Amino acid sequence: MVLRSLTRWGSIFWLLLAANALRAANKEIVLIAGSPSHGVREHEFRAGCLLLGDCLNQMPGVHATIASNGWPQDPSILEKADAIFVYCDGGDAHPAIKPDRMKLLDGLAAKGVGIGMAHYAVEVPHGVPGLAMLRWTGGFYETYWSVNPTWKASFTQLPQHPVTRGVKPFAIEDEWYYHMLFTPYMQGVTPILTAIPTPNTVGGDDAHGGNPWARAAAAKGDPQHVMWVQDRANNGRGFGFTGGHYHENWGNDDFRKLVLNAILWIAHADIPENGAASSVTPEALKANLDPK
Repeated sequence: MVLRSLTRWGSIFWLLLAANALRAANKEIVLIAGSPSHGVREHEFRAGCLLLGDCLNQMPGVHATIASNGWPQDPSILEKADAIFVYCDGGDAHPAIKPDRMKLLDGLAAKGVGIGMAHYAVEVPHGVPGLAMLRWTGGFYETYWSVNPTWKASFTQLPQHPVTRGVKPFAIEDEWYYHMLFTPYMQGVTPILTAIPTPNTVGGDDAHGGNPWARAAAAKGDPQHVMWVQDRANNGRGFGFTGGHYHENWGNDDFRKLVLNAILWIAHADIPENGAASSVTPEALKANLDPK
């Protein structure tokens, strides 16, 4: 009787230990969704993050938390993160560029926490914020150098990289920012999505529409990198993705898989051979839209 009781309690002990080990193995990912912005089904940061978070939470060993409407009210959730994904308005309104927040992200990045930026979040002011973005992700949108036209980009060739697993060549219209500013000599940076924009994607000289350097590059047909990843010197990782203006594009399997793979990659999570598996229904795309 005593032996059976000990055996039973021993089994319970090992089950609890295994459950705790599984919980400890979870990769914690925080997705920061910006405040409402732009028109209906554009810049749907919260709906997009909730959709991606649902996909991530269906994957074994991954737990995603969404912070809606800007910087988390409780920043301590970032301390437990293996990766932080930011999808929000950028420029002067970027929620991560306040000095105390940059200091926090620098500290987390130094510990190896992954940082990913999507769409407008890749744009920060020149100077201290721009240098921070280079440290975190390897590239950023610099005003009067980069441009943000809407165009249909064709991605006919994809590099061999964990982030491209299971992704097939595709073409999709989005506000693909290009002519980005990268680390010197692209140190640590690997382009993931590259396309050739037509010259008419560059407008007149202003902070976003055009500049002589971007016009010259488009006229020559220079390939432009619109998604990239960075291997940091401390084994940390980052990425930038300039698409994501139109909410509907999250319904494209290859578009969505690339970003999910990238989030897993910066978290040092395992990426399946065929990439992150997920499905999104039309109903899911309609869920959680901002009232606009």
